This record gives sequence, structure tokens and C-alpha cells, in this order.
Amino acid sequence: MREQSSRRELKWSRLDNTANLFPVIATERMTNVYRLSLTLDEEIDPELLQQALDKILPLFDSMNVRLRTGAFWYYFETNRKPAPRVERESEYPCRKMEPQLNNQYLFRVSYYKKRINLEVFHVLADGMGGVTFLKELACQYLRLAHPEICDEMGDHLSELTSLNTEDSYLKNFRKGQPKGYKSEPAFHMKGEKLRDGAFGVIQGYLPLAQVKEAAHRRNVSINEYLAGVYAYSIYREYLHGAVSDKPVVLCVPVNLRPYFESITTRNFFAMVSAVLRPDQEDYTRDEVEKIIVEALRQQINKEHLEKLFSYNVSNQKNLMLRAVPLVLKKLVMQWVYQVSARATTTTMTNLGVMKADKAYEPYIKRFAAILSVSQGQNTKMTVCSYGDEMVVAFCTILRDVSVQKRFFRILAEDGIKAAVESNL
Repeated sequence: MREQSSRRELKWSRLDNTANLFPVIATERMTNVYRLSLTLDEEIDPELLQQALDKILPLFDSMNVRLRTGAFWYYFETNRKPAPRVERESEYPCRKMEPQLNNQYLFRVSYYKKRINLEVFHVLADGMGGVTFLKELACQYLRLAHPEICDEMGDHLSELTSLNTEDSYLKNFRKGQPKGYKSEPAFHMKGEKLRDGAFGVIQGYLPLAQVKEAAHRRNVSINEYLAGVYAYSIYREYLHGAVSDKPVVLCVPVNLRPYFESITTRNFFAMVSAVLRPDQEDYTRDEVEKIIVEALRQQINKEHLEKLFSYNVSNQKNLMLRAVPLVLKKLVMQWVYQVSARATTTTMTNLGVMKADKAYEPYIKRFAAILSVSQGQNTKMTVCSYGDEMVVAFCTILRDVSVQKRFFRILAEDGIKAAVESNL
């Protein structure tokens, strides 16, 4: 497999609309790398995991690339080097991707005991695209570790695996859409930071049935329920119920695939924002939840989501802007990002319910996800479910974890018994 990889056909492709930003803004502290992990019911054999990676990587055009710099845009080129080496986890998650130390690849695979970790530079794919690759990597590993699976399933890709690499932004955008969002300074969670290079992770393991029941009692969806608790926790722990001239802005990525019948493995999401404006004292939890829920419901619909990404794609397709050299585009993109970064307090992303083919289900015990922090967002939250369990993960570079403590305390008051672990 390694000899074959050096003879792969050389191809190139454009970055999708969202991906164009990530190489411009990535730094040591703001890496734009996310981690997905999958836990099996057995210890990982690193050699078999390497074999699995070697075998499936050539099939995934979205991952089997290196990033190149052109005169006007970055672009992808087929990476003819061997797959990156699988390593035992020994560092904090979501470190900056260093292609020159990784055979020019923009992802890395590690393991720890029973857990497989996939870390992805966001330029390649969003969370759902990454999940597709991780699941197939795990399935290939299981086929190697348990030949009896091949007797049942055959030695081929899972039925749930997509290899589609279309740019769904370009395919679905509509011309002439106005800017669908505003950029005003938001409240930011600040405080004493962890030492340089440190990255705090707090994960809660929740019975999914209890979360569903708690959300049902409040007549909201699971996503709305968690967003409301998170926003209220920030409001109480940082603003202490006081009036603020800056709003608490909760950013929520929305997977666009179900709205536009896409199965792409590249980036295809849009960001909506729920805004809490504390213009009076002592909002109750119910009041905060109502504001957050109404904001999300108004924005998470096909028409509004289409406006959000169509405006950005229109800028990318503008002939005058396309002719501007990359070095100047980078300056403009950095400025635009600085403005948008000031407009967000934090991000909460929910990858939803993970699924696997039945033949693999008995071997897979858990999925989880972690986001890197970004400018102005020193703490973020991710949600992921599999089977009867939900995993809520907070990543942070702050020493103060009062928001996380209040979040899990509220869940406990609602009858949700969470098991919590942390590296802090």
C-alpha cells in the first residue's frame, strides 16, 4: 500500500468557500484543528491501525491532499507521500497542524488505550466530513482485527461512508443575497489563562434518555436545551445577573447537508448566532432559554441558511476580487475575521447522533469531539451522541471553570446524572 501511494495520480482542487479562511488565520494558539475520537471495547493495536489508515487514505480525495499556495488562492494537490504515522497520544489535543512534520498531511491519527483520535485542520472538512473518515478508519481497523466481520460484511467500505467531494457551497448558492448577519462587539469570557501550550478539557458523559426527558419537560429540542443551559451558565458566572452593554453571543454551527441533500465530505455548514442582550438585571433561566430558543428557531431554516452562505460565496466568485493577489486577499480576510471574532462569545456545536453499521456496533462504545479555541472564544463546547450516551465536552484555555461547573450542576438539578472527567 505504501508503494502504491507514491504513484497516485496528481490532481488539484480549489478550497471550498469556508476553507479559504483557515490557512490565513491559523496560529499556534488558534489552530483551527478539531479532534474526533472513537472508543472501542478493546485495546488498540497500533500496527493494525496504521494498516487501516494506509488502506483507506487513497480512497478519500478530501483527506489525501497537501495545501499549496497559488498566486490568487490556496489550493489542494494530491499528496503522493505515505500516510502519516499513527502515534500514541502524548500531547494536548488540537495542536497546530505542522504539515512538514506530517508528510505534508493536514490531519493526524493517534491512539490511547481503547481510543482512536482523528485531528483535522478545518481546511479539509467540517465535523461531519471528519466523522465520515474516522468511522471508516475504525471500520477498516475492525475488519483487520476481526476477520469474521469480513465474512459478514466483506472487505469494503461501510454502507454509511460517502466519498463525495463536491463543493456544496458553489452548487447551492443563490446570486444576489444580502449579508445575512451583523458584527457588533460581544461579551468575551476572560481571566487567568493556563500556561502556554496547555489545553483544558472537561467531558461529561450523560444518559441520552435523561437528556431527552429534561428537554421534553421544557418543550424544547435537545440542542435548544443545551444551548439555553450554556448561555445561562455564562450569564450567571460572568455577568452575575448584571446589565451589560455587550451581548452574550452563542454561535451554533449548522450542518447544511440535510437542507440541501448533500453528502459531501468537505466543509458544508453555516453559523447562526443566538444573542442575549442583558439590558436589565437578573434574568431567570427560563427567560434566557426563551431568548436563545427563539433566536435559533428564527434562523435555522433553509431560506435563512441559504442567505448566510450565498453572500460569502458571491464575494468569492466576484471577478474583481478573484484577480486580487493572495497576499492582499490575506490582509483583507484577516481584517474581516478580526471583526467577526469580536462578535462572538462562544461556540456550541452538536454533531448529533453517530451511527455505525450493525456489524460494527458491538465493538464501538463511544464517540466524542473537541474544538480548538479561537480569537475571543477562550472556551467552547461540543456535543456528540452514540447509542444511549451523550458526551458534552468543554475545551478552554482559562483556569476559571465556573461556567462548566454551573452547567453540569443545572443538568443534575434537571435529573441528568453526568459522569464528569477533566485533565485540569
